[in-house]
This record gives sequence, structure tokens and C-alpha cells, in this order.
Amino acid sequence: MPITEILSRNAETYAQETCLTEINLDLQESHNVTWREYELIENNPAGEYRREMTWRVFDEKANRLANLLLKRGIKKGDKVAILLMNCLEWLPIYFGILKIGAIAVPLNFRYTAEEIKYCLDLSETIVLIFGPEFIGRVETICDQIPNVKTLFFAGEDRPSFAENYDRLTANCSSDSPKIKLADEDDAAVYFSSGTTGFPKAILHTHHSLMSACNTENIHHGQKRGDNFLCIPPLYHTGAKMHWFGSLLSGSKAVLLRGVKPEWILKTVSEEKITIVWLLVPWAQDILDAIERGDVKLEDYDLAQWRLMHIGAQPVPPSLIRRWKKYFPDHLYDTNYGLSESIGPGCVHLGTENIHKVGAIGIPGHNWEVKITDENGSSVTQGQVGELVVKGPGVMKCYYNNPEATEAAIKAGWLFTGDMARMDEDGFIYLVDRKKDVIISGGENLYPVQIEDFLRAHNAIKDVAVIGLPDERLGEIAAAIVELKPGCKCTEEEVKSFCAPLPRYKRPRKIIFDEVPRNPTGKIEKPRLREKYGGSSLVAIQMER
Repeated sequence: MPITEILSRNAETYAQETCLTEINLDLQESHNVTWREYELIENNPAGEYRREMTWRVFDEKANRLANLLLKRGIKKGDKVAILLMNCLEWLPIYFGILKIGAIAVPLNFRYTAEEIKYCLDLSETIVLIFGPEFIGRVETICDQIPNVKTLFFAGEDRPSFAENYDRLTANCSSDSPKIKLADEDDAAVYFSSGTTGFPKAILHTHHSLMSACNTENIHHGQKRGDNFLCIPPLYHTGAKMHWFGSLLSGSKAVLLRGVKPEWILKTVSEEKITIVWLLVPWAQDILDAIERGDVKLEDYDLAQWRLMHIGAQPVPPSLIRRWKKYFPDHLYDTNYGLSESIGPGCVHLGTENIHKVGAIGIPGHNWEVKITDENGSSVTQGQVGELVVKGPGVMKCYYNNPEATEAAIKAGWLFTGDMARMDEDGFIYLVDRKKDVIISGGENLYPVQIEDFLRAHNAIKDVAVIGLPDERLGEIAAAIVELKPGCKCTEEEVKSFCAPLPRYKRPRKIIFDEVPRNPTGKIEKPRLREKYGGSSLVAIQMER
């Protein structure tokens, strides 16, 4: 069953019930307001705002976009990209695209103009819907994306090169477009890293999306009375696929724009949140704030909060021990997944297995898992090999990249590139990664991109970027910089040179040293990790 039918069912069954709430607790520190419907709460000097949407309105907004796209000649299989910060309209836009059989293409809001162009070209997108935060980036490339025939601007003060999304959709019918969809129809393209550091386009079907609904709901048991707090960006499979459990159960969710500990606790308290998905840094920030006395738990009503779960990066067991000290009644879970496996859930710990904290868990609902050697044969228990998964959420392919698809999927098995081992009880532990991707605060950093940027510095001969353990972020990017003979450069100068990079991509540590390369010219990053203590995954397992 296509996932859009779940939305239609909810709109009919729970028409007047709230499904989504958006909250921003400080307009002064947030991104600009992007939608005219925001209503400021009276007598609130902080500029707090809160918006709600019912299931019926959700479905109607999705239908209006669907009908607008049909008017513009968009058909099944066409790509429509979304470039928005988290907001109340994000999910209706996503579902409006799906309702006509078009393919939704969510874009990372941290992408540079060059990366946006690359992803639009790779996915063959023909419509882009973007918000105010991205005017400058889109304007930079609007004459360089010939495949994109239409630009819809979602917000006030429309730039001259785009059309007004609000006005156009308001004039479209809110009735269902009644386009027949099948489980095998293509539904969405997400992006992951490639061998060059640029993203690959990951194609999923409606069957994949529906499998995520079922897996998430089985794992975390969302009921009608639950309320899910969603903080991570909706362009990411993790946040959206966890929300799919709420979609399936017809339960509420809250989009919180901001990650301050007091904001999270205030929202949990006032909105009666029952399920929260956190990244490691946010959980650590909450605990640090409690221990510093910056927040006092007795100031909040948290009795209904039943589940805290973490994904997107390895979880230090010490963090969960600290968490249980302050929240002893919470259920805890962790999820492992890839965009290629429709996000979280192909491996999960399970709330009943907190004694195994440190493991990523066991095969998820309807998933199979094995650990293989270089020949694809299963290794013996306890041996390290590549983690390989098989299930209903495996991607259809890397779009327009058959070679990469063939390398990643073999006989239905997805080769993850992560190295793991299995203990005597069948629980899986990550021990290293084949790829050099650095996971810092839940975001993937691609060393090749940073290395290529740094090599443009006049004084730098060579550079290698590796991940070093960090208590809060999991890993940080460290740049080993080899200077040209006779050149001088300081750490401050290198960091200043990196200022044009997005903040999350800037290396947090600069080390001046020779960059070792093997006879074929490849950087010997294992030597650097050994020398400087890299690979937080190993460190986390050692801690256990």
C-alpha cells in the first residue's frame, strides 16, 4: 500500500485532530520566519510562536500542491526537490509530491550552492521548492540548472526569479488528485556520500517508505496517545522515518526548531511529549545542563516521557549510564541504519536490551543481517567483517549509477561499508568503517571535500583529514597538514582559510606533520589514526 493512503485515512478518520505542531522558542536566535501563518503567543517577550495543523489540513495542503504540479505538467517519475528548513509545511509538500507519483528529492539545508546544483543535476530534478534561507544560494545557480524548469518560493518577499508557492497552491483544489500508485512505483531520492565525497542519489520506492512505517511502529510501539518530538532535519531519512511511526498510528508530533536543553525540556513538559529522538550531542548537553544546575528537572512535568532513543552515530555507553541516573524510568533504544536502507531500523537494540548498551543491536523487524569477509562469506562469531543487511527497505538503486549499485547490492544484500562483529548472543557491535566518512554530531563529513579545499592554500603541500574521538560530537575532523618546504603557517591561519566552508565542515583540529602515502599514491589513513588516536567507534567499544 502506498504511504499516501495512510495520510488519506488519517485525514478522514481523525480529521479535526492535531497531527503536527511547530514550535520556535526564540525568534531572535532562530532562522527567519518563513511562513506568514505564524502566530506569536501574546505577552511573550521572547517572541515564542506555535502553530498547529490537523490531519485534514495536512491532507488538503498536500492535495493543493499535487494539483498545482499536475497543472504544470508534472507527471509520474518527475523529480521535485525540497530545500526548506524544518517547518509545518515540509511534510505536506513531501506528500503532495508523492500523491501524483512524482519523486520527492529532499536536499540538505547545509549544502553549498555548488552541492545543490550537483544534486539537482544528478537527480534530474525539474522543480525546486525553496525557502527564504536559500535565496542567495539558489540565485547563484539558477542560470546553471537547465533541467529545473520551475522554481517555487515558499515564503514572503519572493525573489524575481521564482514563483509564489503560497499564492499558487491557495488557488488549487484541495481534493485528492486520484492518481493510481503502486508499491513498486519510485517515491523518493535521498543523498549519501560517494567515493569522491560528492553525494550519490539513492532511489526508494513506495514499498520502501511503507516498510519504514511498519518497522518504526513495531520497534517503538507508537499508539494514538503518543506525541513524538522531532528535532533533526526532515531532509534526513532518520527524522522522517521515525515520524512515520506516528503517521501509521495517527498520533501527534512536534517539530522543535532549536536544540537548547531548556527548550527541549520545556517542549516535552508543555506539549506532553512521550517519545524523543536525540543525537548524542543533544543528550550530552541536557545532562551537562542538569549537572551544572542550568536546568532543574523539578521545573518540568516529564512524567509522560516514556522513550528516549538515539541514532545517526555511535552511542557511548557512559552517556546512557548518566542518562539513566537522571531518567531512571525511561525506556531506551538505539537504531542503526543507512539512507540506502531507508534510514533507521535495519538493526536496532530494542528497549528490552539496555544491558547490551554499546551494541547497535539485532536485526530489525523484517530485516536479515550477516557479517562477511572480503569474499562475501559469513565470518565466524566474534570475527570482524563487513556488515551486510537485507530487507524491505533496501534502496532500488543509486540513481544513474549502475556501477555503484552493483558494488553495493548483491543478491538483494546491501553491503554497508561498516565493519562489525557479533557476540555470542547475536548482538552486533560496530568496530570501524571501511569508508572514511566522519560522523560528527550526527552529520556526515566527507574528508575528500575538506582535503581538496585545503590543498588550495599556497603553503600546503599535502593534507589528510581523519576523525578523532570527541566526547560530545562522537568524532571531530582533524586535518593533518604537510607544508611545502620553506613555508610557514599557523593553526590559526589554516582555520581562517577554512572560513568559507560551512561551519560543520571546518576541521576542528590542525596537526602539522607529514602525510604518509603508499606506493600507489593513496593516503595511509590507518597509520594516521593509529598515531593520533582516531576512530571513535573503536574507542567506544573499548570503553564498554
